[in-house]
Amino acid sequence: MAQLTWLTAGDTAFPPVELAMNEPNGLLAAGGDLSVERLVNAYRHGIFPWYAPGQPILWWCPAPRTVVYPENLHISRSMRKLIRQGRTTVTFDQDFPAVIKACAAPRRDADGTWITTEMQDAYIALHQAGIAHSVEVWEQEQLVGGLYGVALGKVFFGESMFSKASNASKLGFITLVEQLQHWGVELIDCQMPTDHLFSLGAQSMPRDAFLQALTQLCPQGAANAWPAAL
Repeated sequence: MAQLTWLTAGDTAFPPVELAMNEPNGLLAAGGDLSVERLVNAYRHGIFPWYAPGQPILWWCPAPRTVVYPENLHISRSMRKLIRQGRTTVTFDQDFPAVIKACAAPRRDADGTWITTEMQDAYIALHQAGIAHSVEVWEQEQLVGGLYGVALGKVFFGESMFSKASNASKLGFITLVEQLQHWGVELIDCQMPTDHLFSLGAQSMPRDAFLQALTQLCPQGAANAWPAAL
């Protein structure tokens, strides 16, 4: 039986992902902190934090992984029509704190949120370091949708999205994927499977293949495809 590894505050290393549990799928470690250094090291190794209020920080690397290759993005006929109507404007990195706060807000289909105040502060620090980024969808001057994630090398790791208007998050995601392809990003990590993501062209990828892709696309010291200034 796999044993849960407890992390110490002073050491940002993680155990081998092969030690991740099968049930719950991908649980690898607990504890540690949400420092920029630890988060960057986690993402480079296919690991991400996900935990509920009152729990210790939990670190995951599930199998298989849900990913999107930008060239495989699927845009439905109805979404193409909506895009042509031009009722929304999509921006990047214009209001990261507002996006992550909206993603953390209560939802009708879920109890509570895993995006705690601690998580919000950690990813705002990542954003200030030029590593975490946001997508904003506006109707006139109202923020009606968006998403945020982490960019390392030629990989974008999606974290969460929200929508206050019909299809707003889809519009943001489609615009993001098309822009990422233009910048040379080759892989988008969506972490866990959902029908919403599969409708946009996501697919399942074996964990070993995903981790191998990360060693090639976002090795230590690799320049980020996401521009430093927009």
